[in-house]
Order: sequence, then C-alpha cells, then structure tokens
Amino acid sequence: MLIDGRASVQFGGDRILWLRVTSVCDKPTYHGWVWLTGYSIDPATGKALARREVFAQITGLQIEQQTTHGAPPRNDTAPRTRRRGV
Repeated sequence: MLIDGRASVQFGGDRILWLRVTSVCDKPTYHGWVWLTGYSIDPATGKALARREVFAQITGLQIEQQTTHGAPPRNDTAPRTRRRGV
C-alpha cells in the first residue's frame, strides 16, 4: 500500500511510505481514519525494513502493486483443483 500526503500529512512530499499491511485495528478512531500495522518496504528491493504502525485517512490510501526490478512475477491465483473422473 502506498501511503503519502493524501493519507496523512506526515507522509507528504518525499516522505511517502510503502507499507505491507498485516493488520487493521478494529478499535474506534476518528471518522474516516484507521490504524494500520505492517512493514515498511524498500522500494528498490521489495524487502521489509521495519515494523510500523500508521494512523491514516482511509480515502487517501492507495492500494498498488509495487514492482521491483528483476523480481519474478507473483502468482496470487489459487491452485486449481481437479474433480475425480474429469
């Protein structure tokens, strides 16, 4: 997930954050805001750097597939099952 100034002023300008979200807090917050927990991602390698908790506006969050140079494509499809006799 890309978090920039649209989600929170602390990530404005060149302080954007790529976050691999691991959980969303279900505790009540201000309307339209959410606490996210995950790992900051190195944009060059796609590797996790540090665990982070972020408070952000839901409407400003951008769910994007980050691409890394030289990384093999991800296979997010579930395996197909075959029925017997087919």
